[in-house]
Amino acid sequence: MSNLKQVTEDTFEAEIKNGIVLVDFYADWCGPCRMIAPHLEALSKELEGEASIVKLDVDHAQRIASTYEVTSIPTLILFRDGKEAGRIVGVRDAKALKEFILSAKK
Repeated sequence: MSNLKQVTEDTFEAEIKNGIVLVDFYADWCGPCRMIAPHLEALSKELEGEASIVKLDVDHAQRIASTYEVTSIPTLILFRDGKEAGRIVGVRDAKALKEFILSAKK
């Protein structure tokens, strides 16, 4: 089970509003989602204070997934102060994920 903060349709907007936030759009049944989970766990600790990483279960938040046109998972959307700053679809290694998250600081 993940230690990353779980967001819901009710808490999503408040979570992405401030700072740099990476949202992992995932589902429990998704194999590739489980493959990147350990990388996201490690990065959430490593980047604490610089960026937040949260998870959104698309099976329980279909309205948000639809709003952001998430059609494949895992989809990782990077937000800076509530605005989309980038998007990755599919599995990436930890180094690529870290570079992606830090790109929002520029």
